[in-house]
Order: sequence, then structure tokens, then C-alpha cells
Amino acid sequence: MRTAVLILTLIVPQVVQAQDDSAMIKVQRGLEMPAHRALQSVISESDLAVFETDGCSGGMSWSWRVVADLFPDFEAAQGAHPPWEQCCVVHDRAYHNAAGATSADQSFEARLSADQALQTCVVEQGEAQVKDLALRYDVDEDNIRLAYDMIATSMFNAVRFGGGPCSGLPWRWGFGYPGCIPGL
Repeated sequence: MRTAVLILTLIVPQVVQAQDDSAMIKVQRGLEMPAHRALQSVISESDLAVFETDGCSGGMSWSWRVVADLFPDFEAAQGAHPPWEQCCVVHDRAYHNAAGATSADQSFEARLSADQALQTCVVEQGEAQVKDLALRYDVDEDNIRLAYDMIATSMFNAVRFGGGPCSGLPWRWGFGYPGCIPGL
């Protein structure tokens, strides 16, 4: 009986979370598809601009550099750029050309995949540094992992919320193409 309770305690939340994620993705798909269709129309009629990146958008790379410039000890310990900045640049490349998607459905799936890859990359950056950071800050390795997981999840949620196509924002999905208006 205890084994069954333990299994249910471990598995049920994961199943519920997976169902919640699936439901959320369905809602996102429904909300985003007009914009993905509008973007595909713009892509078919426009040239792609030259790629540019700001590192991690939303002021993350910029503010990190400001802090590093103001506090040399911070820069010496943490670097002049966020340790996950390359993850953001790879993510920006996918966002720039809508990952080469040729249909609205492909565009939605490619954006979700790019956002998931960003999240995974940030977690992996933390894992690559976990021993060093745990020693440097005299904390448990699991706390470092938790911190990176929280950062990665926050970044994922931010790009899911603010990175949709045709938003007019400079970091939108398909930002290498001219802006678009859903439904037109």
C-alpha cells in the first residue's frame, strides 16, 4: 500500500502538469495562429533583414553589462555577460527568421521548440558550472540547480508571453521581417 501511495504521489503531479502544459499549449495555439498566418504572408512577400542580436532581450544582457562595469568584483566573479547569453543568441537566430517555417503550423511549433531549447540551454549552462558556483558561494549544488531552473523557467515564460509574432516588439517571432497585423 505504501508503495502505491508513493508512486501516486510522485506520478500524479507530473501527469497533471503534463495535462496542464498540453491545455496551455492548445490555448496558446488558438490565440497565436492568426498572427502566425499573418507572419507567413509577410514572409512570402518580404526580404529577410540582416541578423542582429542584443544578447538576452528585455534588458537582461544590457543590465548585466552595466552591473559588471560598475562592480569589477562582480565582473571578475560572474563575467561581463550572462553565462547563458549564447543561449539567447541561438534563440534570437531562430526568432529572426521564424526558424525558416513555411506554414503557420510549422511557425507555431518552431517557436515553441525554440523557447523550450532556450530553457534547456540555460539549465545546461547552470549544470556546467554547478560545482564551481557551489564552492564559490558555499551553497548546496541543488540550490544552484534550483536557481538556474528558476531563471530558465522565468525566461521561458517571458518569451512565451512577449515573443509572439506580429506583436510589434523588436524581439518578436520573425523580427527579421517587416511587422505584420493579425487578421489583415
